[in-house]
Amino acid sequence: MTGTAAPETPILQVGDLVVEYPVPSGVFRAVDGVSFSVGRGRTLAVVGESGCGKSTIARALVRLLTPTAGTILLDGQDIARMPERRLRPLRRRIQMVFQDPYGSLDPHLTAAEIVAEPLRLSGVRSRAERAARAAELLDRVGLPASAGERRPPEFSGGQRQRVGIARALASRPDVLVCDEATSALDVSVQAQVLDLLREIQRESGLTYLFISHNLGVVREISDDVLVMRDGRVVERGPTDRVLATPEHPYTRALRGAALDPATITGRKPRAVLAAALAPTATATATEGAAR
Repeated sequence: MTGTAAPETPILQVGDLVVEYPVPSGVFRAVDGVSFSVGRGRTLAVVGESGCGKSTIARALVRLLTPTAGTILLDGQDIARMPERRLRPLRRRIQMVFQDPYGSLDPHLTAAEIVAEPLRLSGVRSRAERAARAAELLDRVGLPASAGERRPPEFSGGQRQRVGIARALASRPDVLVCDEATSALDVSVQAQVLDLLREIQRESGLTYLFISHNLGVVREISDDVLVMRDGRVVERGPTDRVLATPEHPYTRALRGAALDPATITGRKPRAVLAAALAPTATATATEGAAR
């Protein structure tokens, strides 16, 4: 009698996540009851217009902020409100690549020193070992051997983002959170970085949570997609299905407002999305009146 293998537990499971910020008028709920899971070696994209809460989710996952409520299970351990003393050994397992390649790297350190810093913090005492590992990682992300001695101002935006990816990989994470990691890059460099991320994933089985407003990028990189609006999930599913036949009016508006990826070099203007949503809002109001 042949048994059926139990399904593998997702590496990342988020349940009813809530993040609130104090504001002069009281409390602003930036993320409102968001739940999702990501399987090992897969990529989940989180999309939505600027201000929808997707970057807040990214920062909560890597515990740059503490959620108000909900759970974040990293390989079964809830890190949502875990004390820093217990969290510290787990931080290496979930790392982040930031949006701004110009502001996320210390301009006073060399690339080798930037990449080696996580190794020092994780307890690698040998300076020679840290240097060798940093050189290996810089080579892994396609930078020349001479890059290790250069500082961030000496690199292009795409090269800086490669240094950021190498730094994130230094801790050998299980999950990499990419917060608009390609939005500040021009299209040709953007494509190179996406190719690099896919190659790393194929070789290492790394899991990605990919935050983006660019549906062209999302189509290229992700297996599944989560669509957010005003802090809540409005649609989810396999990327091909959601982008080809979106069910929610907001997702349809996002797709309709999406610019040709070849023309996008930064954030898509809010005005474009607002214009696309205007007919939807009008139609909804008309339907309500008809009822």
